[in-house]
Amino acid sequence: MASVKPTRKYESPHRREQMAQTRTKILEAARRLFEAQGYSATTMNAVAAEAGVALKTVYVAFESKAGLLRALWHVLLRGDERPEAVGQRAWYREVLDEPDPARQLALNARNSRIVKERAAELMHVLASAAASDADAADLWERIQVEFHDNQQAIVRSLQRKRALKPGLGVKRATDILWTLNHPQVFRLLVKDRGWTPAQYEAWFREAARSQLLA
Repeated sequence: MASVKPTRKYESPHRREQMAQTRTKILEAARRLFEAQGYSATTMNAVAAEAGVALKTVYVAFESKAGLLRALWHVLLRGDERPEAVGQRAWYREVLDEPDPARQLALNARNSRIVKERAAELMHVLASAAASDADAADLWERIQVEFHDNQQAIVRSLQRKRALKPGLGVKRATDILWTLNHPQVFRLLVKDRGWTPAQYEAWFREAARSQLLA
């Protein structure tokens, strides 16, 4: 008896493009709603209506509201939907590969501004929702850990260059850089005190150099 070859599913480039556009519409709708009314108050029905798609389409694309939140966070952090983590991104690797310590901190401040201009409001939504929502709390905790690890890698690079202040160890230096770079600090200065993102970047650059470099 001849074996039957499995039918290979074909997906046209046009279909893939349509799917990508639909995902983008849903993510943009979710961002508007999360930032306007908070994570807990936003329903999947509301996201579907805001995006102009069927509710089933939202679930097929993201499975759950928590999945939608994670996907939105990754896009705002990384800048696109490609799967590479921050540690593999060219804009982050540029900081680690830079030989000059002062320039490293300048690049880190630039990256901080760019990411926070995209993601600071969602970070605030997450921090607020974490107090009462388990999914938001889990994501917020992972963000904090990954953020600290990424700053620690920069500090270790400075240490290998013997660029840290005498007596300043990696742990304390990382805590300082993590605090200066924290999204809540950006929000306080830009949202509450009226600084421009460029002013924040300049302040963060100079504060990091003053606090960390010999």
